[in-house]
Amino acid sequence: MTALKDAAADLPRVLVVEDEPINLDLLRENLEFEGYRTTGASSGEEAWRLISERPDAFDVILLDRVMPDMDGIEVLRRIKARPGPLQASVIMQTSRSSDLDIVEGLKAGAYYYLTKPFTAQALLAIVGAAARDRQGYRALQLDVQRMARTLGHLTAAEFRFRTPCEAREIAALVAKATPNPERTVNGLTELMLNAVEHGNLGLAYAETSRLLAEGRFNEEVARRLELPEHREKRATLLLEREGRDFRFTIRDEGPGFAWQDYLELNPERAFHLHGRGIAMSRRTWFDRLDYPGCGNEVVAAVQG
Repeated sequence: MTALKDAAADLPRVLVVEDEPINLDLLRENLEFEGYRTTGASSGEEAWRLISERPDAFDVILLDRVMPDMDGIEVLRRIKARPGPLQASVIMQTSRSSDLDIVEGLKAGAYYYLTKPFTAQALLAIVGAAARDRQGYRALQLDVQRMARTLGHLTAAEFRFRTPCEAREIAALVAKATPNPERTVNGLTELMLNAVEHGNLGLAYAETSRLLAEGRFNEEVARRLELPEHREKRATLLLEREGRDFRFTIRDEGPGFAWQDYLELNPERAFHLHGRGIAMSRRTWFDRLDYPGCGNEVVAAVQG
C-alpha cells in the first residue's frame, strides 16, 4: 500500500483552468487517462487562490487565456509579482494566435501554447513536454541541495564533458557554489546540454523537433556519441569567481549557430516541444548572457 501511495505521489500534477464546465471535464478526463493527477479551476480567481495557497502543488498549469472574471494573462502577472519563482510550467490555451497575443503571454510567463481547438494528441504532447521540463528541473535542484558546502570556497575551475549525463552532473556540482544554486543549475544545464547535443553532435533544431515527436531523441544522442567523428569531442565549462559574482564560459567544438534567433522565445516557437533554454537562461536564470562569437561559445553571469 505504501509503495502504491509513493508511486501516485510521483505522478505529474496538473492544474487545469477552464471556465467552460464541459471543456474542463474533458481536459481532466484526457489527462487522468494518461496518468496525470489533476485539479480543476473554473475561473481565474479560483486558479489564483489555489496557486497562491500552495505554489509548489503543481508541476504544470494548463491555463485558459480568456475567462470572464480574471483572464489568464492577469493570473500570470500575479504569479510573476509574487515573491519567489513559480516552479510549475505554464501552458496557455487560447483561440487568440496572433503574434501580439502570443508575445503578451510569453512576456507574462507562458512558455508553452495550445491553440483552440486542439486534439487530445496535441494536448498530451505539450503537457508531457512541460511536465518533463518541470520534473527535470526539480531533480537538478535536489541534486544541488545535496552537494557539499565546501564548494562555497571555489574560486576558479575548468571542466571538460562529453555526454549529457556528465553535463548535468557538473552543472549540479558547480551551481552549489553560487548564491542561488536552484536557479543557476537550470541555466547551466540547458547551456551545457546545447553544447553537447547541438554543438558537438550537430543536432539541428528541426531534426531535434522531429526526434522528440517520434520519441527517439535520447536514442539518437547515444548513437551519435559513439560515432568515430564524435568520440573525442569535448565541451568545456570555465568558472571564474570574484566575491559573490560568477562568470561561466561554455565552449563546444561545433561550427556555431544563429544564436540571435534564440535569445527571445518568438511566437513561432511557442508551439514547439523544445527551444526555450537559451531564452529562459537569458531572462530568468542568469543576470547576463552573451554570445561573443559565432555561437560555439556562451558567457553567462550570476551576480551575488
